Amino acid sequence: MDRIILTELAFFAYHGVYDEEAKLGQRFYFDLDCALDLRPAGESDNEHDTVRYDHIAKRVEDIVTKQRFQLIEALAEAITKDLLTNMEPLQSVRLKVRKPEAPIPAIVKDIAVEITRSRKDYGL
Repeated sequence: MDRIILTELAFFAYHGVYDEEAKLGQRFYFDLDCALDLRPAGESDNEHDTVRYDHIAKRVEDIVTKQRFQLIEALAEAITKDLLTNMEPLQSVRLKVRKPEAPIPAIVKDIAVEITRSRKDYGL
Protein backbone atom coordinates (compact mmCIF):
# COMPACT_ATOMS: atom_id res chain seq x y z
CA MET A 1 0.00 0.00 0.00
CA ASP A 2 1.22 3.49 -0.83
CA ARG A 3 1.49 6.17 1.84
CA ILE A 4 1.17 9.86 2.53
CA ILE A 5 3.38 10.73 5.50
CA LEU A 6 3.32 13.86 7.63
CA THR A 7 6.06 14.16 10.25
CA GLU A 8 6.25 16.46 13.25
CA LEU A 9 3.05 18.32 12.54
CA ALA A 10 2.76 20.59 15.60
CA PHE A 11 -0.09 22.48 17.26
CA PHE A 12 -0.49 24.32 20.54
CA ALA A 13 -3.45 22.93 22.50
CA TYR A 14 -4.89 22.32 25.96
CA HIS A 15 -5.13 18.55 26.45
CA GLY A 16 -4.37 16.72 29.65
CA VAL A 17 -5.71 15.49 32.96
CA TYR A 18 -4.36 18.32 35.10
CA ASP A 19 -6.00 21.73 35.47
CA GLU A 20 -2.70 23.44 34.66
CA GLU A 21 -2.65 21.76 31.25
CA ALA A 22 -6.09 23.21 30.50
CA LYS A 23 -4.94 26.68 31.55
CA LEU A 24 -1.40 26.84 30.18
CA GLY A 25 -1.53 24.51 27.19
CA GLN A 26 1.46 23.03 25.43
CA ARG A 27 2.73 21.95 22.05
CA PHE A 28 1.73 18.54 20.68
CA TYR A 29 3.46 16.78 17.77
CA PHE A 30 1.86 14.38 15.31
CA ASP A 31 3.37 11.85 12.93
CA LEU A 32 0.89 10.39 10.45
CA ASP A 33 1.35 7.50 8.05
CA CYS A 34 -1.75 7.28 5.84
CA ALA A 35 -2.13 4.25 3.57
CA LEU A 36 -3.97 4.53 0.25
CA ASP A 37 -3.56 3.75 -3.42
CA LEU A 38 -1.59 6.60 -5.01
CA ARG A 39 -1.47 5.06 -8.48
CA PRO A 40 -4.51 7.00 -9.79
CA ALA A 41 -2.92 10.32 -8.80
CA GLY A 42 0.47 9.23 -10.07
CA GLU A 43 -1.00 8.39 -13.47
CA SER A 44 -3.33 11.39 -13.79
CA ASP A 45 -1.30 14.12 -12.04
CA ASN A 46 -4.68 15.35 -10.75
CA GLU A 47 -5.18 16.38 -7.12
CA HIS A 48 -8.72 14.95 -7.17
CA ASP A 49 -7.25 11.45 -7.43
CA THR A 50 -5.49 11.61 -4.07
CA VAL A 51 -5.96 12.92 -0.55
CA ARG A 52 -4.28 16.29 -0.23
CA TYR A 53 -1.82 16.43 2.66
CA ASP A 54 -2.85 20.02 3.45
CA HIS A 55 -6.41 18.75 3.95
CA ILE A 56 -5.12 16.03 6.30
CA ALA A 57 -3.19 18.64 8.29
CA LYS A 58 -6.23 20.93 8.52
CA ARG A 59 -8.49 18.16 9.81
CA VAL A 60 -5.92 17.26 12.46
CA GLU A 61 -5.55 20.92 13.43
CA ASP A 62 -9.32 21.34 13.81
CA ILE A 63 -9.61 18.38 16.16
CA VAL A 64 -6.51 19.29 18.17
CA THR A 65 -7.38 22.96 18.62
CA LYS A 66 -11.18 22.94 18.78
CA GLN A 67 -11.77 19.96 21.10
CA ARG A 68 -10.30 19.11 24.50
CA PHE A 69 -9.22 15.67 25.64
CA GLN A 70 -7.87 14.50 28.96
CA LEU A 71 -5.95 11.63 27.37
CA ILE A 72 -3.76 11.69 24.29
CA GLU A 73 -5.12 8.20 23.60
CA ALA A 74 -8.58 9.74 23.11
CA LEU A 75 -7.12 12.53 20.98
CA ALA A 76 -5.39 9.97 18.75
CA GLU A 77 -8.58 7.94 18.41
CA ALA A 78 -10.61 11.01 17.44
CA ILE A 79 -8.11 11.98 14.76
CA THR A 80 -7.86 8.56 13.13
CA LYS A 81 -11.62 8.10 13.19
CA ASP A 82 -12.18 11.49 11.59
CA LEU A 83 -9.61 10.96 8.85
CA LEU A 84 -10.84 7.49 7.92
CA THR A 85 -14.49 8.51 8.05
CA ASN A 86 -14.11 11.69 6.01
CA MET A 87 -11.31 10.86 3.58
CA GLU A 88 -12.56 7.76 1.83
CA PRO A 89 -9.42 6.88 -0.17
CA LEU A 90 -7.52 6.37 3.10
CA GLN A 91 -7.41 2.70 4.03
CA SER A 92 -5.51 2.97 7.29
CA VAL A 93 -3.77 5.55 9.45
CA ARG A 94 -0.89 5.09 11.84
CA LEU A 95 -0.71 8.06 14.18
CA LYS A 96 1.83 8.96 16.82
CA VAL A 97 0.94 11.75 19.27
CA ARG A 98 3.86 13.20 21.23
CA LYS A 99 3.55 15.36 24.32
CA PRO A 100 7.06 16.61 25.09
CA GLU A 101 6.09 18.73 28.08
CA ALA A 102 4.03 16.17 29.97
CA PRO A 103 3.95 17.05 33.67
CA ILE A 104 5.69 14.02 35.14
CA PRO A 105 8.41 13.88 37.81
CA ALA A 106 11.14 12.74 35.42
CA ILE A 107 13.38 14.08 32.71
CA VAL A 108 12.05 12.71 29.46
CA LYS A 109 12.19 13.92 25.86
CA ASP A 110 8.66 12.82 24.89
CA ILE A 111 5.64 11.00 26.12
CA ALA A 112 3.82 9.44 23.18
CA VAL A 113 1.10 7.08 22.09
CA GLU A 114 0.91 5.42 18.71
CA ILE A 115 -2.15 3.77 17.24
CA THR A 116 -2.98 2.16 13.91
CA ARG A 117 -6.55 2.06 12.67
CA SER A 118 -8.14 0.91 9.42
CA ARG A 119 -11.51 1.60 7.84
CA LYS A 120 -12.83 -1.73 9.11
CA ASP A 121 -12.10 -0.66 12.72
CA TYR A 122 -14.89 1.90 12.31
CA GLY A 123 -17.23 -0.28 10.26
CA LEU A 124 -16.44 1.58 7.03
